[in-house]
Amino acid sequence: MSSTVNPSAPRPLSTSPQSLLAFDFGTRRIGVATGNGFLKSAEPLRHLAQQGEARFVAIAALIKEWQPEALVIGVPRHPDGAEHEMTLAARKFGRQLKSRFRLPVYEVDERYTSVEAEAAGARDVDSAAAALILEQFFREHS
Repeated sequence: MSSTVNPSAPRPLSTSPQSLLAFDFGTRRIGVATGNGFLKSAEPLRHLAQQGEARFVAIAALIKEWQPEALVIGVPRHPDGAEHEMTLAARKFGRQLKSRFRLPVYEVDERYTSVEAEAAGARDVDSAAAALILEQFFREHS
């Protein structure tokens, strides 16, 4: 899995965020994982199937429950690194999260996370992919 952090994303804090939520963005479902920056651990939570405003209501409930210091989103790309339609949609989702919830939002290249989660036999591929995205974030920010 190749990875990069978007240069326009917030710079890592001098001390890494300790509580994070990660999202594997999709147009039909969004996988969600939680993680601990101190332990560098990620755990799949669930996927969200809500659409429109209901999706953000569900995310608001997760943010209230987990109280993250930052959010991480997976941004998909073609195998050669080129952007595509879903890259733009995921970035738009990240901007919406940042403006609605006023938390730092970090982007992580998430090529192949769903394939990796599926190959590992995950019951909920979307939330398992979100955990892999968060683990990638920890590797890039340690």
